[in-house]
Amino acid sequence: MAQETAVYTHGFHESVLRSHRWRTAANSAAYLLGALKPHMRILDVGCGPGTITADLAELVPQGEVIGLDTGPGILEQARREAEGRGLGNVSFTTGDVHALDYPDASFCVVHAHQVLQHVGDPVAALREMRRVTKPRGIVAVRDSDYAGFVWYPQIPALDDWLDLYRRVARANGGDPDAGRRLRAWAREAGFTDITSSSSTWCYATPEERDWWGGLWADRTVQSSYADRAVEGGHATRDDLRRIADGWREWAASEDAWFSVLHGEILCRVT
Repeated sequence: MAQETAVYTHGFHESVLRSHRWRTAANSAAYLLGALKPHMRILDVGCGPGTITADLAELVPQGEVIGLDTGPGILEQARREAEGRGLGNVSFTTGDVHALDYPDASFCVVHAHQVLQHVGDPVAALREMRRVTKPRGIVAVRDSDYAGFVWYPQIPALDDWLDLYRRVARANGGDPDAGRRLRAWAREAGFTDITSSSSTWCYATPEERDWWGGLWADRTVQSSYADRAVEGGHATRDDLRRIADGWREWAASEDAWFSVLHGEILCRVT
């Protein structure tokens, strides 16, 4: 069975978790919510700090949700999130999506948000997600597509950021343009009942611009992504500082607008 070979590009710096903690079931899994039933058992792959996981647990009060991620440190934050909400139907554990430690047909829904872009073998991951899903159950996946990001004003440093990020992500074994490939990967993994869709995040208010521009400015110079960009020979520290300044310039513009494209698939297990 396949094992993880890719390196997670972002790491778990505060600037990364600032983004992850903003995510909710409503703003990141709306395509799935209409299919949920109160009794369902759900596996949330790549749960991170657990905000989406906790939302899913609230939506299946007679069911169960298990959040899975690769690192125990981030799971402590997820547990605190669930405990703060008083949720008794959610738990968290470490694991690898390429080799899930569950029997066949264990879950009604297996969900993965922003995961397949970071794994070494997304088709193998989808096959494994399918294996642990019950007949007539759902595998739900949403991933961004960096080549589909659109923004204004056209600040040259942000063009450099996009080019750099995509090169670093690919060097780490991932696919930053995963969103457009989800349907193809699912078909290769053996799914035949696939509903495809797309949706966006959009940042345009002063508060949204400060938040989005600020977290990317910080991530560009302080996170594991910054270290991997330099260590891999993709950029210098001066390059990163210039790109971070470009993010702050973008955020300061009253005309600024940024749209993040996502691909989505709902795969029924037949």
